[in-house]
Amino acid sequence: MKASLLELISKISSGCMSEPDIERIADEAAQAYADPAGFLAANPDINYDDSFPIPLGEWVVVGSLPDTVLFQADSYMDLFAQIVASFGPSVPFNIKPKQLAKTEPLTALNRIQIQLGSMNKEMGGYVLMDFSQPLDDELQAVLVYGCDEQRVLELAAEVGIHAAPALKARQGEA
Repeated sequence: MKASLLELISKISSGCMSEPDIERIADEAAQAYADPAGFLAANPDINYDDSFPIPLGEWVVVGSLPDTVLFQADSYMDLFAQIVASFGPSVPFNIKPKQLAKTEPLTALNRIQIQLGSMNKEMGGYVLMDFSQPLDDELQAVLVYGCDEQRVLELAAEVGIHAAPALKARQGEA
């Protein structure tokens, strides 16, 4: 489990997290999956109970990811604004978050994915991927390199965390 968590967190962090941070999160999540009661007893400051709709190990992963890796919002405009901010001012984007304000959700998502897919070509672009179950926001996603998409899906399934390419998932719903 820990090896799968390590690889999954490493791939969804797309170079935004240090190896020690990835190792720590994978270690804590593996402990939480293996022995939830023991993990909670050893970490009394953790705000988790059985009413949460995801397992403790998954909650540890999601709760430990920085906001440059896990994007949470109630609209695609806000989600895209977070993504743009995570890249910093030196990375140019063809669309601006404000341009998504009055578009239908599927159209906004399509525009975001086209923009992300055109970046970092040597890694196959980026894929916006739904990740885990949103708890407080409508949308919760990570970016993965296009070349890592299939492996991320395999690893997420292996550890039991929901992951799906956001655009493909929404097109299937439409």
